Parts: sequence; C-alpha cells; structure tokens
Amino acid sequence: MTPLAARTEGSSFITVPVPLGDRAYDILVGRGLIETAGARIAALGARAAAIVTDEHVGPLYAGALAGALEAQGLRASVVTLPPGEATKSYASLERVCDAVLAAKIERGDLVVALGGGVIGDLAGFAAAVVRRGVRFVQVPTTLLSQVDSSVGGKTGINSRHGKNLVGAFHQPSLVLADTALLDTLPVREMRAGYAEVAKYGLIDDERFFAWCEANWQGVFAGGPERDEAVAQSCRAKADVVVRDEHENGDRALLNLGHTFGHALERITRYDSTRLVHGEGVAIGLALAFRFSASLGLCPAADAERVEAHLAAAGLPTRLSHVPGGCGTVDELLDAMAQDKKVKGGALTFILARGIGRSFIAPSVEADKVRSFLVSELEPSRS
Repeated sequence: MTPLAARTEGSSFITVPVPLGDRAYDILVGRGLIETAGARIAALGARAAAIVTDEHVGPLYAGALAGALEAQGLRASVVTLPPGEATKSYASLERVCDAVLAAKIERGDLVVALGGGVIGDLAGFAAAVVRRGVRFVQVPTTLLSQVDSSVGGKTGINSRHGKNLVGAFHQPSLVLADTALLDTLPVREMRAGYAEVAKYGLIDDERFFAWCEANWQGVFAGGPERDEAVAQSCRAKADVVVRDEHENGDRALLNLGHTFGHALERITRYDSTRLVHGEGVAIGLALAFRFSASLGLCPAADAERVEAHLAAAGLPTRLSHVPGGCGTVDELLDAMAQDKKVKGGALTFILARGIGRSFIAPSVEADKVRSFLVSELEPSRS
C-alpha cells in the first residue's frame, strides 16, 4: 500500500495536502478535530462564517462550533436543513444562498459545511455561486463524506433528470475530518461510506484493497485503522484531483461503480429508506466487476472477490437487493443515459481488468449493457 501521509509532528492528526497552487489546502484527519475547529477555521482569516448543517448534526455540533468561532472574533450564523438526499434541490439551494447573503457573508468570509455529503455538496455549491464565489470549509461528519465528497471540489445538487447534474467545481479552503464523529454514526451509514473506501483499492491499488479485506472491522470499530483508511482514501483522491481537477481524464476513474449506482438512486427517487448513495455504489462496484468479467476483461475470481468483501461488510451487491425493486432494463438504461459521463449519447463506463486495474471505457455498446442487465435481473442471479 502507498505510504500514508505523515502525522503532523507532535500531533495526533494526519495531514493530507492537496497541492493545487494558489488554491492548495490541507485535509486533517484524526479524532477530536471538532474541538479545535473554531481556531483552525478562524486562522483562515475571515471575519464571518455561515454554518450550513442539517437537523441530525446541527443539534449536536453547530451551536458549539458557532460559539467557538465567535470566541475567535468571527460573526457566526447557522442555517439548518432537513436531512437526506432530497435536500440537494433547487429549493434548498435558494434557501442557503439567501441565508448566506442575509448573514452578510462577503467573498473573504466563509461558508462552513457541517454534515455529510448532502450538506457538503449543497453548501459548497452555494459558496461557489454566492457573490460569484466565497470561500468554504468542509467539516464532514459521515465516513462517506470524509473519504469522498468533502475532497476535490465537486459541488452540486440533483435535478429531476439525475444526480449531481447541476453544480460547479469549487475547492474548499480546509477539510477537517474528525473520525471520532463516526462513533455514533448508524451502522448503515458506516457501511455506505465504506463502499467508497474499498473503491480506492479497486481503482488502482490492489494492496490497499487487500488491507481493507484484513482490516475493515477495525475501521468500523474506530481503532487506528479508521484514521488510516480515511487518510489513505483522501490521499488517493487528492492525487487524482491534482492530476485532473475538472474531470477531463483520470478523475473519471473515481466514478467506478457510479454509473450503475447513480441510475439506481434515480430509479428509487433518492429515497434513503430504500437506498443510500454508498449502497448504490456498492451494488455498482459489484456490477462493474461482473460486467467486466462478462466482457472477458476481468477474471471471474476477481469479481467474486469484490462481491465477497462488500457482502462481508454488510453491503448489497445485487440488483435484487434494492428494496422495492430496481425497475426494468429499459428504466435502468434510461437512467444511465442521464449520467454525466455520457458523451454524444454513448455510455461511458469505468471497467476493470482486475482488482486495482480500472480503466475508462468510452462508447460501450448499449446492446452489451442490455444483455448484461437482463442476465443480472434473472431470478437465478438474485
């Protein structure tokens, strides 16, 4: 496995740098970061901060964070939204933008995203468009957001046409990933986030995937393996973002499993009682490897190994695992046609030649996708 970023001397935190020139920033990973968040955010030099959170996280941490910022001399305000994927909407974006403007946040001030991926994506997009761009800080509170959505500057909301189709690239000024906040995360949310951890090994680091197979229980239990997994995931994503910030090339590899996963989310109408993002990704990862195997690209044993590990971690791996069903083949293909990676009407998939050997496959023939989905929906495959 690629060596992890070193812990800051004399600190229990791991620092993962994201070297993007004048937009460079650090990701700090470790237990207890929320306790020093006020001082760390204030050190960025703003005069005011608008904290965006949700009804689950806000009552736990927003008041204390606002108080810590005010103790550092910043004006602080809080806007609290309903939890869940449905919050990534035009209506919520309007509400957040208006709240940020009402708080008199200027371009040198800060928007602070305190929550999971939904809050991070929404608050980041609001920061990108208010006054044509104000600075923002990510304080991710779920495993999924700590290892994925808080890093790299992708922000946005969902449309009725699909997930994340309206948004902007807007890099944060700081990411504070307090792994202690995950201690109270529901096990379903931990599992969902873990799908993104495993994904990094599947893309281009078989040794990390093997490490995950051996250490995933420690990640869930909150031991040092958790910090290691989060930091390694952040470093893997940061390396790709630095090479391809705006997803014109290699960054598309980070979407391994997402073409299938996003389609399932759309079909279930982003109903988190049926499917959350990480569960869709887990099914998508297993499908991507089985599809690759069906095309003769990937050893069947590797596809079986991927499915076995995700299942061991408690994640769904089959279309039949979607509560309430996943629609017809035509509905799945229609949902995939709205994917951001579609070019000229042709489907682009991230496929694999083996674990740690993923690649971008443009213009995959629709008939091959259809045949594969038909086979996956057969009762014998459930």
